[in-house]
Amino acid sequence: MKYISTRGQAPELTFADAMLTGLARDGGLYVPADIPRMTAEDIAALAGLSYEETAFRVMRPFIGDTFSDAEFRACIDRAYAGFGHAARAPLVQLNEGHFLLELFHGPTLAFKDFAMQLIGQLFQTELARRGERVTIVGATSGDTGSAAIDAFQGLDNVDVFILFPHGRVSEVQRRQMTTPQAANVHALAVDGDFDDCQARLKDMFNDFAFRDEVRLAGVNSINWARVLAQVVYYFTSAVSLGAPHRKVSFSVPTGNFGDVFAGFIARAMGLPIDRLVVATNQNDILHRCLSGQGYHKGQTIPSISPSMDIQVSSNFERALFHAYGGDGRAVAQLMDELKAGGFEVSQGALEALRGIYASGRVSEEETATAIAHWLRASGELLCPHSAIGVKVGEDLRDPGVPMITLATAHPAKFPAAVAAATGVEPPLPPRMADLYDRPERVTRIANDLATLETHVREKRAK
Repeated sequence: MKYISTRGQAPELTFADAMLTGLARDGGLYVPADIPRMTAEDIAALAGLSYEETAFRVMRPFIGDTFSDAEFRACIDRAYAGFGHAARAPLVQLNEGHFLLELFHGPTLAFKDFAMQLIGQLFQTELARRGERVTIVGATSGDTGSAAIDAFQGLDNVDVFILFPHGRVSEVQRRQMTTPQAANVHALAVDGDFDDCQARLKDMFNDFAFRDEVRLAGVNSINWARVLAQVVYYFTSAVSLGAPHRKVSFSVPTGNFGDVFAGFIARAMGLPIDRLVVATNQNDILHRCLSGQGYHKGQTIPSISPSMDIQVSSNFERALFHAYGGDGRAVAQLMDELKAGGFEVSQGALEALRGIYASGRVSEEETATAIAHWLRASGELLCPHSAIGVKVGEDLRDPGVPMITLATAHPAKFPAAVAAATGVEPPLPPRMADLYDRPERVTRIANDLATLETHVREKRAK
């Protein structure tokens, strides 16, 4: 299995090298050169299996010879051992034909745990084999950072630096990043928004001297292994509702496009997905683009769904690569235009995108209304991101095709927004009940590349 860059100018890599490299040296993102297919019989055989066994069968073709079967199974088992639900990703019925996929039973109460816990184990196994140490730098709008710090804290072969926008994440998200005390993890509160954090991260990767000096690696959803791990729960949930003999659709609260792109990979593998619904908040650049208005950056507006407060959705580049028929030069041209503010999508590529993705936008008021409505209607308390997914999924679903909405975070991660909408203060799970009492360890830092690089150099283990 080989991996190629979306911009076509970087060398092909193995799974291991693509995982440890993160961003390609031409600025692109790695994608598999070919997407393995599963037959209808392969998919049907997943029925009744454990989450871990399904994960092994779905992901194994992408791994190549990087890990033996025994090594890969062991990584999967360790990754999900700490989840708070035996099913890992249980499915709950919200309404006739509409289901909620609960992805918040991991250690940090968000869907990012599915990928981050696994990638932590894969990194540790591969780096120990190589006798190497890397420096991981990540940017987060809230959930990625807490998941990364939890997954990598205390591991032997990595230093982790997480950039988050100062004052623009929920208190629970912040504390999950700032209270771990392991010496190898560092939370950096950047003066800026998430797009600034993500831009500085990409700047570090494109500073090849710095990149090589600190052995830079990435765990944002620019990392292919992150996307791959998220493919699994599309299979587990669809099979539980009758796939491959029945089509299903998914509504995905979308910020950086990684989670919904994982659905595209599942579909390309043979899972009968009818529609992938991109659900956005008021920062609706993806909805505007899919509506034919081009991809043009605006100002990021803070919202009660902060993990979606994004104008530059990194993984959309992967979707464009496939929509443009694998033309890396075309994608590189679009990304150059994006630096100047935005680009138009060709008619052919737009039609290709619309053949796979639908989209909708939800306002702040509509988000709060949806949280309150579904608590009354179903007893389910939704976080703001999940509520956006449910609202768009309900609006766009075909009565003849089951709709699965991805519930991406526990409501207790966003207590103020949930309480304002419902009057109910969502409690943290018992294992996290003392979160507000734990001491914080955080560095506030300027939105400046040189300052960030100096800090990473000084704080990483030598």
